[in-house]
Amino acid sequence: MEIALRPVHDSDLPVFYRQLNDPESLRTAAFTPVDPADREAFDAHWKRVRASSAVLRTVLVDGDVVGSAAVYGDPGEREVTYWIDRFHWGRGIATAALRGLLAEVPERPLRARAAADNTGSLRVLEKCGFQVTGRDRGYAHARGEETDEVLLTLGR
Repeated sequence: MEIALRPVHDSDLPVFYRQLNDPESLRTAAFTPVDPADREAFDAHWKRVRASSAVLRTVLVDGDVVGSAAVYGDPGEREVTYWIDRFHWGRGIATAALRGLLAEVPERPLRARAAADNTGSLRVLEKCGFQVTGRDRGYAHARGEETDEVLLTLGR
C-alpha cells in the first residue's frame, strides 16, 4: 500500500464532499459544519481555505483519493486536521498522512482537537507526537449536543 500526499485538485472536492456526508464519519468526528450537506457552504469553505495560508493536502492510497490533511490558522495558533474515508480506517493511513504533513510543515507548536470518544483519532495524534494539553466541551453539530473534546499540542 503506497500512501502519498499531494496538493488538493479541483477534482478532489466531490470526493471530500461525499466523505463529509457519511453519517458514521460525521458522528465520529463530531465537530463538523452545521450542515455538511450544504454544497454551497462546502464550496465556499474550500474556496476560502485554498486562498489562505493553509497547507492543504489530498491523501492518496495507491493513487486513489481517500482523504485530506491540512495545517491551518494563524502563526502560533496553527492546527492540524485530517479526514480519511471510513472504508480506509484502521489501516495506518491517517497516521502516515499526518506524519507526512508534519514533515512538510516544520513550524511548532501545532495544535489538534478531537472528540474525547474518538479513540482512533486520538491514537493517530499521539503516535505522531501530540500530547494532551487540555480538555474542552463544545457543541458538536454532527451529534446535536454538547460533546467533550481533547486538546493536543505538538512542540511548544
